Amino acid sequence: MFISYFDESGDDGYPKYSSPLFVLSSVYLHYLNWKETYSSMLEFRKQLKKDFGVPIKLELKAREFLLNKKPYRKYNLSNNEKILVIDLYCDFVAQLEIKIVNVVINKNAIRRNDYSVLDNALTYSIQRIENDLTKLDPAKKFMIITDEGRVGKMRKTSRKIQKINFIPSKFGSYTYRQEIKSLIEDPLPKNSKESYFIQTADLSAYIVYLYEILNLGVGKFPNRLPPEINKKIVYNWMNKLKPRFNLEASPSEQFGVVCYPK
Repeated sequence: MFISYFDESGDDGYPKYSSPLFVLSSVYLHYLNWKETYSSMLEFRKQLKKDFGVPIKLELKAREFLLNKKPYRKYNLSNNEKILVIDLYCDFVAQLEIKIVNVVINKNAIRRNDYSVLDNALTYSIQRIENDLTKLDPAKKFMIITDEGRVGKMRKTSRKIQKINFIPSKFGSYTYRQEIKSLIEDPLPKNSKESYFIQTADLSAYIVYLYEILNLGVGKFPNRLPPEINKKIVYNWMNKLKPRFNLEASPSEQFGVVCYPK
């Protein structure tokens, strides 16, 4: 049995939207590794508290942290200190017994006004997790835990693809049908403030968001992002996380990032 945790970066709106990209990241691990991984996360947060004054129970959201928004502003961290925190966070995640699937929806490539951004991103993500678990053991199952705000939409999608699921073929323009069999239960809600696992998915999602702005050449970095953050730093973060990325999710992409529409 595996547990997967989801979080996103960017908004899932279309055709009206505030971000050109939507990134959905899923962190998943075997339930037998959960307690040890949680304990490691707690120790890491204790170290951040000791070294940087960031409270153990404070939700660490990468975007808001780097943009120096509330409540992080009051800790008076310099730009270099904030970058160092993310460096250390990536180094820490790289050591965990977890896997991460990253799915990107490039809204500039969408050609239909009825395109459902979250529905497609979640479908592609669930497909990749199931493919990975099926290789390990066809009997493996997993469940989804996500932030409370998107449970309703995700429940509708997860139920649908367990009944009918069309997958694009690698060898042509056609699709074939393959229902999702490994997913159990509806997505369950969890406040991200209370989950280091969801916060880790948030970290991956935002770093992938910055990476794809550079890689796809769409959009631009937020104005309040520290000017020290450049292509070299973003790629360094991606390479730090790479050992945990499911590279088979998109074998032709150097970090395994799944990007649609093609």
